[in-house]
Amino acid sequence: MILITLSLIFGGFLLLLIVILIYSPGKPEQFLNSDGQPLANSISEKIFVNIGGIKQGMFIKSKNINNPVLLYIHGGPGFPNYFLMEKYKPGLEDFFTVCYWEQRGGGLSYSSDLPVETLTFYQLTSDAVEVTNFLRQRFGKEKIYLMAHSGGTPFAIQAVARSPHLYNAYIGMAQITRQTESERIAYKYMVQRYTEMGNSKAVEELKRFPLLDTDTNFVSFYKSSVRDNDMHELGIGTMRNMHSVFTGVFIPVWTCKAYTLREKINIWVSKFIYIKKARFAEELFEIDIPKMIPKLEIPVYFFSGKYDLTVNVDLSKAYLKDLQAPIKGFYTFEHSAHSPLFEESQRVKEIIASDVLKAQILMADK
Repeated sequence: MILITLSLIFGGFLLLLIVILIYSPGKPEQFLNSDGQPLANSISEKIFVNIGGIKQGMFIKSKNINNPVLLYIHGGPGFPNYFLMEKYKPGLEDFFTVCYWEQRGGGLSYSSDLPVETLTFYQLTSDAVEVTNFLRQRFGKEKIYLMAHSGGTPFAIQAVARSPHLYNAYIGMAQITRQTESERIAYKYMVQRYTEMGNSKAVEELKRFPLLDTDTNFVSFYKSSVRDNDMHELGIGTMRNMHSVFTGVFIPVWTCKAYTLREKINIWVSKFIYIKKARFAEELFEIDIPKMIPKLEIPVYFFSGKYDLTVNVDLSKAYLKDLQAPIKGFYTFEHSAHSPLFEESQRVKEIIASDVLKAQILMADK
């Protein structure tokens, strides 16, 4: 009986490994025409470039390489979400030649040889500018567009402030402002909701981080699985309807064909072991973006989900109201939490076509 059980376990593991290998050719999806051939002038590649003195990976995709160039900066920091791009296909490549850069220390850019001390917002800001200049040179553009999400926004907006002459516009999705205040609001909401639901176990788990009065508690809460799981369960996490981190994030990484098996393993090694050694969380709670950057010299567009408490929507809105910029627009997505690009991709595309590419704010909140 023991031998049979062990055989079944081994067989199941072997079958799972075979399935994962089938889903791991390591190539991004191509854009095809009606005949099933690569679309003329399209591009879909995974490349590695020396950025900031180290090899960093990125996907570059477009249906037409003559389109404007967009640098997409994922959140985390250090946890790429290209796997969600291939799953939900939000369609940025309809308008742009998009570079999905994977930040140092994470995803394609993970290396155990990389000193963890180099993982700082200051270094990521420099890396972002260097990637920008690489894209400008490769595609012959004087300026490019920049879109950042969540944990990528604190240094992306610094890159724009530092080098505004490189960018046509900045799009901040779930723009971080004062994350300490954002966490306080989210914590209070979660305790209240679970209390109303009669979920005493969840309330007790949250109260292990009493009111987040100290920086230590903020950081430990931010890094905890309690915060992540509760936010998703209550619909204020990655997506309004993504109630499970396992099915919504973990499984899609393993089924994304753009990564090899080794690259998928590196994503998780980075997230659960390597990135946790960095000071990103500590920096996040020290930073005050509105105070640091009260003015930008290019058009600014903020996208936020109505239900986003991962990065508080009201704090993002208040920042944009006070921010000085030649053109600025705030866009509330009524059916989204933290990721409007995946939750309401059609509206994102409409805003890009109507406002971002034309430097206007016709669709912005009134």
